Amino acid sequence: MDRLKKYQQIQQYFKERIQVGEFQQDSFLPSEHDICAQFQTTRGTVRKALDELIKEGYIQKEHGRGSRVIERSKSLGLLTVRGFSGATDYEVTTTISQKPQLMAWDAAIEFPLTEEEQQYPCVYFQRIRHIEGAPVVIEDNWYSSQALELVDAEKFVEGSFFKTLSQQYLIEIKGVEHELRAEVASQELADMLHMDEGSPILNIAVRFRTSKPGLNLYGRLICNTAKYPIRNSYYL
Repeated sequence: MDRLKKYQQIQQYFKERIQVGEFQQDSFLPSEHDICAQFQTTRGTVRKALDELIKEGYIQKEHGRGSRVIERSKSLGLLTVRGFSGATDYEVTTTISQKPQLMAWDAAIEFPLTEEEQQYPCVYFQRIRHIEGAPVVIEDNWYSSQALELVDAEKFVEGSFFKTLSQQYLIEIKGVEHELRAEVASQELADMLHMDEGSPILNIAVRFRTSKPGLNLYGRLICNTAKYPIRNSYYL
């Protein structure tokens, strides 16, 4: 692998420290002068590194104050990098209905698996999202056990799988694909969502691309949108 350029080294250094929480949201990075001294480089190189962090959504420049760490809230289609909670205007609570476990890949996954993924079992877990105490979304999740170890749901950072990947594994979401299908609820799904069998539901298949080679996150969201819509927004 080619050696990182100096600005990339600086960018990676601060990105990792933001990810693990060494630099908290609303805190400030060292001044450009101090970063120049720390890495023995020019101000132009430091500014390029900071510009890249701005593009990735980690910091923003504030006149007279410096580079402030911000929450990464860019949206990716129907779901955001913060997960389902960022795709709705309501306060969401989550319960783990099935803890992460090793199993064979499920035929319910809409996207084709890679040849490498097919050679190993997957890690599967299921969550139910609640709004105002009512279950509105059943979310199935799969990823390759070869690409990432089984992550303990009890240790999710603030209950978020995405935050866990970012802060504990330095893995970021880089892109997403969706497939949407209107369906009717089976008796099993109706019971889980506290609705009548045959009621309309929205089936969202999703595949997240990550910064770790070989790691894709597959999901299926079964949504009761009768009362609570899911926002569709996209920002670059």
